[in-house]
Amino acid sequence: MASNIHKSARKMWRTMSSIKTGVVLLILVVIISAAGTVILQRPVTEADEMQRAYSPQMLKVLDALGLTNVFHAWWFILLMALVSLSIVAASIDRFPNSWRFYARPYKSTDAVFRKALPLQAQIPIADEEAGLAAAERALSRMRINSERIVGDDHFSLFAERGRPSQMAVYIVHASLLLIFLGGIVDGIFGWNGFLKLNQGEQSNRVELRDGTIRPLPFAIRCNSAGQENYADGSPKKWWSNLAVVQDGQDVASKEIVVNDPLVFNGVRFYQSSFGPNGNVEKLILDAIPSTGTATAREIAIAPGQTISLDEEATVSMAEFIPDYVVRDGQVYTRSNDVQNPAVHLIVDSKQSAARINVWLPPIPGFEENARSPYRFEAKDLKMGYFTGLQVSHEPGQWSVWAGVILMGLGLAFVFYVVHIRFWIVPMRRADGQLVLWVGGAANKNKDVFEEKFRKLVKEVEVESHTSTASAAASKTMLATH
Repeated sequence: MASNIHKSARKMWRTMSSIKTGVVLLILVVIISAAGTVILQRPVTEADEMQRAYSPQMLKVLDALGLTNVFHAWWFILLMALVSLSIVAASIDRFPNSWRFYARPYKSTDAVFRKALPLQAQIPIADEEAGLAAAERALSRMRINSERIVGDDHFSLFAERGRPSQMAVYIVHASLLLIFLGGIVDGIFGWNGFLKLNQGEQSNRVELRDGTIRPLPFAIRCNSAGQENYADGSPKKWWSNLAVVQDGQDVASKEIVVNDPLVFNGVRFYQSSFGPNGNVEKLILDAIPSTGTATAREIAIAPGQTISLDEEATVSMAEFIPDYVVRDGQVYTRSNDVQNPAVHLIVDSKQSAARINVWLPPIPGFEENARSPYRFEAKDLKMGYFTGLQVSHEPGQWSVWAGVILMGLGLAFVFYVVHIRFWIVPMRRADGQLVLWVGGAANKNKDVFEEKFRKLVKEVEVESHTSTASAAASKTMLATH
């Protein structure tokens, strides 16, 4: 029984530590993440827009599968955990050999190694010490540090550069783990919601995806909001001037636009939408007496406001309907867009025992305009607008960004830092000629390294010839004297 459990555990470990397993899981994460950017996500997308984009049957399927909230779905969190486990298993399985190679590099060569190395050359020399010194100077000019290795009966040289690139893959692994850790933390503890505010309104109640309300420990007030358009009238950008209110005091403020949120106590407020709220802020009217020769008077009236027309009459705005329709003896609002507006005014006059209902335009069956001591003409209209804010709390974002930065560092090592090694050994060929055997290897960019190897061989040859000529000149001078 214990043996079977041990075998099963080893098999599971080999599966999780397999590169193939890690690649498959990583591809699945990428595909599903891409789907999460293509499929409209709640609560970022308003319910009406979701219903316009998908049929009821399709929306029901997408919701059931969690594809409308991919990054908080339990199966996506589990998938990220499996990818993380695979990365950890693969790293643990391969790290000992990598660390051994990094900590104890192969500095001495033997005949078998020299024979098998693809890139090698032999440079004739007259003296072993002079040849090694020439090689040291050549390596120094190429800005490659070298060290002398003591052998059984001779010295040799070992030089390398870029050894840390051998460990770059583990930097990338660590960065992926940080990114997935942030995603898992966000998926479990993070949340997304939506907040709609009218100008001057403040609230601390965020509506989450499931329709529940999440209260914030502070409130957000919309001081102003607007829309900038292109020359053809299409929207260019939306903006909102927001203030954070805590304990009755404004503690922060910012004008936000799309992709430039207000961040406070780990909560982000993104500009999501903007549009008319169906309410009128101010209506400009001409009030003209129905009798007499008095001139028209311009008045500005807001909902709920009462304005005196004269000593005996007042007017107030009962309701404003931006897009009205009459159905079944009632006046209904069709939409919040100002397409077919109507305003309901109440005129109180001492000459009339009852209030007078004035409608602009006159709606048969509802209007009593003829009884009013004043007739009204609309001159201007200022509508109210709402700003839609996407609200999110993502406690794992610091881990994600740390992972992104670390991945950039790791990929820089992977692609731009090359581990190059040179071995230089004085030896005698079968014909008795003393030579410097030069070998080299690189972990990537083999074609570029081959050019560097040829350059080193040429530099060593030049240095060796220079040393030989200098030695010969010195002997001649000594013999002359």
